[in-house]
Amino acid sequence: MTAKLPKKQRQIRLKQSLKEDPFLTDEELMQKYNVSIQTIRLDRLELGIPELRERIKNVAELNYSKVRAIGGTEIVGELVDLNLGKNGISILETDSQMAFKKTNIVRGHYIYAQAESIAMAVIDADVALTGVANIKYNEPVEAGEKLIAKAEVVRTRDNNKYFVHVFIYSNQKQVFRGKFILVALEK
Repeated sequence: MTAKLPKKQRQIRLKQSLKEDPFLTDEELMQKYNVSIQTIRLDRLELGIPELRERIKNVAELNYSKVRAIGGTEIVGELVDLNLGKNGISILETDSQMAFKKTNIVRGHYIYAQAESIAMAVIDADVALTGVANIKYNEPVEAGEKLIAKAEVVRTRDNNKYFVHVFIYSNQKQVFRGKFILVALEK
């Protein structure tokens, strides 16, 4: 948190902060610049910076066009970062429709689907299938939590096997890890 800055200076820094990390919430910016939430919203409005949801959507649209192995719309969650053949990040906002009614715990297949789809998205292949998946659910996820999946291609073998590790976090705690071997197929 910094001391209160003059409006022009604050807006310059706000713009820079969001350029470096477009996923900062208004609440985080409010704390960072020691001003009210209304001030942050007014600054964003004056600068023409959209709200968080719109910023995520804009970043995601740029990344979907890079995906080769599956259709961009088949990715579970919002694809917010993609370095084809290296790594990627997706965000999934969970809701009550994804959870068991009795416990409000998100069903495992939604978490697995996010992990598998980000693993598929990061590999540099036209067509691929999951050959092996070694997964572990570390913590239960309650409906309403935001899941951040980080995938990394750790190795390739025989030009058609991709070893991809995926870690999913909620509130900075690892809730899932998956080790996938994806097999690229010829068209």
